[in-house]
Amino acid sequence: MRELRRDLAQAGRYLTQSLRLMVGVPDYGSYLAHHQATHPERPPMSYEDFFRERQAARYASRQGRCC
Repeated sequence: MRELRRDLAQAGRYLTQSLRLMVGVPDYGSYLAHHQATHPERPPMSYEDFFRERQAARYASRQGRCC
């Protein structure tokens, strides 16, 4: 029973992450884990800076176009 709950919780986290990525909401927790693993000597961005950077990256390709 405990394993089933753990598996369902993990599936819920994966589903949530997938849905957020589909609608373009960046995952700050994943960023922090990646940053700690690959760049531990540098401080991570704040959530606000991370969100602005991700939004800029997402919409940068749309500049100069109507849609």
